[in-house]
Amino acid sequence: MAKQTGLVKYSGTMGGVRHFKIKGLQGDFAGMVGGPSGEQINTAPEFERTRENMNEFGGCATAAKSLRVGLSQILKQMSDPQMTGRLTAVMKKINLEDGTEARGYRAILISQQRQYLKGFAFDKSVSLDGVFVAPYTFSNTVARDAATLTVPAFNPANLINAPAGATHFRLLVALAAVSDFAYNDTTGVYEPVDAANNELSAVAYSGYIDLSAPVSTSTAVTSTLPGTPTLSADASVVFAVGIEFYQAVGPNYYLFNSGNALKIVDIF
Repeated sequence: MAKQTGLVKYSGTMGGVRHFKIKGLQGDFAGMVGGPSGEQINTAPEFERTRENMNEFGGCATAAKSLRVGLSQILKQMSDPQMTGRLTAVMKKINLEDGTEARGYRAILISQQRQYLKGFAFDKSVSLDGVFVAPYTFSNTVARDAATLTVPAFNPANLINAPAGATHFRLLVALAAVSDFAYNDTTGVYEPVDAANNELSAVAYSGYIDLSAPVSTSTAVTSTLPGTPTLSADASVVFAVGIEFYQAVGPNYYLFNSGNALKIVDIF
């Protein structure tokens, strides 16, 4: 792929070269026009492997979207432009682990391959581990419908790397139920196995905590899924921990657009 470096910028096609932007990246990019037609890809025998890959990729994108929907309340200020693609790539790793279905129709068994999602950072340039280095523990209920983050007393000045201008922070716990996905021969698409609980979510916050003063007591944040759901073995619950930074002006707290971090700590 070529990248323009000159002063002339334009979009579209010129002389068999297509010019375009890529979300999240600086500059203008170019590539040759051409390739097989849509009909060839959909029908020609030599593109059978391509069709298999396209089908599974679509399923992985659907599974990733379900998780993003579950966390949509907080993702805007917590993710980078490539997050969707990175999350879909994780789902593809999970998809490749299924050895029970034929190529092109392999299931996305998140409940059996949870390790791939653990540690996922929604903004690759802002690591929770680099921003919030205080020790903490976490636990969940047997029914998997609630989870708690517990942080012992600590001094934010020593254990939080806050952006310039921030005066306060809040810790958050986000839960999102995401189902395994399987290909449906009747509909021709990937669908959640536990559709009733897929995308069920909840977010809970600590109070506003002063960055300049030691926290003398333990901080506990508990998030509970609504409706007392009964989660099947085909549904997993993502447990994400985040931190948001604020500037206090009088009685109001203004959320920073940068410096916030969110990470999948566990999935159960």
